[in-house]
Amino acid sequence: MSPYVVHEPSRHARPLWLIADGELESFLAQQPAAVGAWVRAQGFRAESGRLMAVPTPGGDILGVLVGTGGAGASLRAIAAGLPERLPAGVYAVDALPDAARAAFVLGWGLGRYRFERYKAPAPPAAQLMLPAGFEATAIERQVAADRLVRDLINTPAADLDPAALAAVVRGVGDRHGARVTEVIGDALLEAGYPAVHAVGRAASVPPRIVELTAGSAGPHIALVGKGVCFDSGGLDLKPSSAMALMKKDMAGAAVAVGLADLILAARLPVRLTLFIAAVENAIGAGAFRPGDVLSTRAGKRVEVTNTDAEGRLVLADGLTRVGESQPDLIIDFATLTGAARVALGPELPAAFGSTPELLAELARAGAEVGDPVWGLPLWDGYEDDLASKVADLANASGSGFAGAITAALFLRRFVNPQTPWLHLDLYGWNPKERPGRPQGGEAQTMRAVFRMLEARYGAR
Repeated sequence: MSPYVVHEPSRHARPLWLIADGELESFLAQQPAAVGAWVRAQGFRAESGRLMAVPTPGGDILGVLVGTGGAGASLRAIAAGLPERLPAGVYAVDALPDAARAAFVLGWGLGRYRFERYKAPAPPAAQLMLPAGFEATAIERQVAADRLVRDLINTPAADLDPAALAAVVRGVGDRHGARVTEVIGDALLEAGYPAVHAVGRAASVPPRIVELTAGSAGPHIALVGKGVCFDSGGLDLKPSSAMALMKKDMAGAAVAVGLADLILAARLPVRLTLFIAAVENAIGAGAFRPGDVLSTRAGKRVEVTNTDAEGRLVLADGLTRVGESQPDLIIDFATLTGAARVALGPELPAAFGSTPELLAELARAGAEVGDPVWGLPLWDGYEDDLASKVADLANASGSGFAGAITAALFLRRFVNPQTPWLHLDLYGWNPKERPGRPQGGEAQTMRAVFRMLEARYGAR
């Protein structure tokens, strides 16, 4: 975030005047008469996100009025819309309490994101000057993790295959001195990851698992991410319209990696395990087939009723693996079902929890930081939808109903009932352009989960 924030005082900083609904006249009464005349002549209203530059007699910018609307306005959302709309230069906001300033600075940082890997460098952008003594390190960590997640999701599969995704995890490990192990290709069978191998074996880049561990004391948190770098649907081929965004089918892994980076950077006093199954669900001579019965690390046999329900298969091996060390909390992240999107849309990730209390804790944390989740039930009545006549269970229900719930119930079969567990079925993508949320990858649930963990365990 440092290119967009100025830590040293600048006499050239232009003020941003945050004006709430009903406060405009009292503000103008304290300004020179020429400022009041200009603002009234332009018909400025303090609606949320509305801007108006006030000129100096020489034609420069004296300051900028920023409408914040009525009570309850989100300063984070308002700030997110400013960097792309303001002329290049340095800006400052005065007279904000620290909590409100933190929300504003975070919004500013999130609002500066653009995916520019394949584009010419952007022109100079607006910068925000921080007041002396304001500590922004935690905010900068969140913005950096957010950029990492978005960049990963936005990168096409040709440049982010399973090997490249694993390399990102190794990079996180190197930055923080964590231990990283990787198992690749046919070695997955010997190491006990048969479902991961089956899903990814048809691709030109071999499937792999990559596991990061850090810390030696404190509660043990295990993160599991679905890293399907491209999902063709396998032999149950997706139509082209459904395949267009399948570079983002590794968004769960991206969020898990970003969250691990954030946890380690913040030095939360926990032991951390990050497990990523990195595969491409491709079509080829080695592709797994409808009707195949696959082995899993847990010893359960799974009948493949749909090769496009591959994410839950790789997660099954991952959940089993992290459960072997008896962690205090398991959280998995996945772009798992279209059913969750039908139910809740692209902006609201579905959350499932092993207890109502754990789910409520996450929902509260998400509400605090503007990163919402919505709880759905692990409804036992749908368990029989996963029944198979030839194996222990099927990988997908044939009923067409409650797809997000049956997928979560499938995953639950691979989690120790005594272990607290959260499953997040997220979209990981903004389908439309909005301030601070450009069209493209979105780090859904990352800040919500981090806030929950931070509230539980605090920082060293």
